Amino acid sequence: MALDSATQNFLQMAAEAGGKPPWEVSLAEARGAGAAFATLQGAGPEVQSIEEHQLEGGGGPFNVRVYSPQAEPNSVFVYFHGGGWVLGDIAEQDVLARNLTAETGSTVVMVNYRKAPENPFPVPADDAWTALLWAAERKEELTGRPDAPLVVAGDSAGGNLTIITTHRAREAGAPKIDLQVLVYPVTDADFERASYLAPENQLMLNKTMMEWFWDQYVPDPSQRHHPEASPLQVVDLSGLPPAVVFVAEHDVLRDEVEAYARRLQEAEVPVEEILVDGQMHGFISMINILPAANETVRAIGSQLQGRFAAAEA
Repeated sequence: MALDSATQNFLQMAAEAGGKPPWEVSLAEARGAGAAFATLQGAGPEVQSIEEHQLEGGGGPFNVRVYSPQAEPNSVFVYFHGGGWVLGDIAEQDVLARNLTAETGSTVVMVNYRKAPENPFPVPADDAWTALLWAAERKEELTGRPDAPLVVAGDSAGGNLTIITTHRAREAGAPKIDLQVLVYPVTDADFERASYLAPENQLMLNKTMMEWFWDQYVPDPSQRHHPEASPLQVVDLSGLPPAVVFVAEHDVLRDEVEAYARRLQEAEVPVEEILVDGQMHGFISMINILPAANETVRAIGSQLQGRFAAAEA
């Protein structure tokens, strides 16, 4: 299936607007482009409250933003945004966070983990783990229920951090994660997979850009197959929480995303894999721009509402 018309129109407008890839400009300019893009999303739904908290990671502070739903929360939903471990900020994810809060009925914790290259591997992974522990310890405060389900989720590089937190929780024996939601996560550093090389997948994210992201995050290529950088390299995936995995049809990461979902299934982890037709990598960050973004957030909401309502019945 070809890219849907909304994506084709967006890419045409982006091409007409010009702009250079991140490796041809300063980091400040590359990061500023993301902030400008976020203004295209308009406004998100109203939430009950938004609070900022500063956490202390190893070597420095970072912050989280907590979105509370209008109704009584049904879970804690910890989210790690994408951006190649280099770009992005939770301020740019406000509309996504508001939609996630409204659709899931959860208290959503958006994590502003520190970024490479200033903070390379494993700092973002360590920040993600710190944030997950912080949220797990405060479930009653965040939801009014000490037994509230705990969900961890993320897209792209944030999906990679999501996976790492589930592995750490398994090894530590806590916290109990009730569901992981993986939106086209980075799972490996193999740039020669078929989906990486396919011409039709060289879109907003392409092979060259992913190589650049890895250069910033894990500058030493010999370290890129470390299991906390490339979780597809982990030998044993048993005992991990149930997973919902969203796959973008036209994505350089498609093969490694599908490979990780398959490995989870082989390890007898319950997995629901959802192929989002006609979409490119990064689409979920385009709330109110690409219809598939809003549809996917609604699908995440349905997953949570269905699973946790069934558990309470």
